[in-house]
Amino acid sequence: MVGFKPSPLEVSVQVKPSEVSVQVKPSEVSVQVKPSEVSVQVKLMSAGLAACTADLITFPLDTSKVRLQIQGENTQTSGTNKKHHVPKPFKYRGVLGTIVTISREEGVRGLYSGLSAGLQRQLCFAPIRIGLYDTIKGNYQKLFGEPGATSLWVRISAGVTTGGAAVIFAQPTDVVKVKLQAQGFKHRRYAGVIDAYRTIGKNEGIRGLWKGILPNVARNAIVNAAELVSYDIIKESILHHKLMSDNMPCHFVAAFGAGFCTTVVASPVDVVKTRYMNSTPGQYRGVLHCTTQMFQEGGAFAFYKGFMPSFLRLGSWNICMFVCFEQLKRAMNNVQMFKNSTNKDSASNTDSTAWSV
Repeated sequence: MVGFKPSPLEVSVQVKPSEVSVQVKPSEVSVQVKPSEVSVQVKLMSAGLAACTADLITFPLDTSKVRLQIQGENTQTSGTNKKHHVPKPFKYRGVLGTIVTISREEGVRGLYSGLSAGLQRQLCFAPIRIGLYDTIKGNYQKLFGEPGATSLWVRISAGVTTGGAAVIFAQPTDVVKVKLQAQGFKHRRYAGVIDAYRTIGKNEGIRGLWKGILPNVARNAIVNAAELVSYDIIKESILHHKLMSDNMPCHFVAAFGAGFCTTVVASPVDVVKTRYMNSTPGQYRGVLHCTTQMFQEGGAFAFYKGFMPSFLRLGSWNICMFVCFEQLKRAMNNVQMFKNSTNKDSASNTDSTAWSV
């Protein structure tokens, strides 16, 4: 028969939901999420773990910075004339020189003096100052009615808020950390972390553990704002101009830039904070007296004492912390999302089985 065309065969298949089973390995799941989609709990845990990891890696640089900053603060007066004083000779020269000197005189463990207090400090305030930054920033944006792109002053306000609030919880650990780093292992005032808390509380009272709270609040508010805002802006610019994808190289570059900006802004406050916290009772009448004394002794350059170790420490610390923070945040969030999807699938299968029965 000419012109005969067979009609296509139509097949209809019905499959019950309970008969469909799909298995997905966790390693095959890769989800990229926006910061707003990450839960607060994940951010808090990621920030604490990342900060402790960064401290473990960069602590020798922090010890070197503290030793350089307090070097020459104690002077020997000659007679009753305080105008003529003989400063102690400097024994620390540069970052590497300080690390070598400490290692030679006190051993490698001298570079990690005060590490336990440092880890306590990070666990106390890294979750607050870093983990809550996005949440506070979003709340400020809603509060001041700024839809769309986040303005600079909202970012700065969020950084100052979380940085200042975190000090309230971490101040005693910061005081103990600085004192343990400054004492070394040869001339020890404190046998350990617990002894430091006990001795400071006994000799100086509860106020001794909160010594230098004002410069520390100022320092951490400035550092946090400079650190998080600069990282936020640099990373956002890189992604906006499509120079890199939202992965480790982008986090590395943004963290390095944030470390440099933070050091330039916060170094003067950091030096004053370290000097005042490590001082003996009665050495300074207050923060202002400590600041003026430093200026009289070394001029404006005194406030940038130990700048290179501060930059090396903050730069390396920022790189370690932000890279770890981004990776931990992403990994923990993916695990959480996978667990949630597994629970939903289990609940769906249970409902389907119930209906089929």
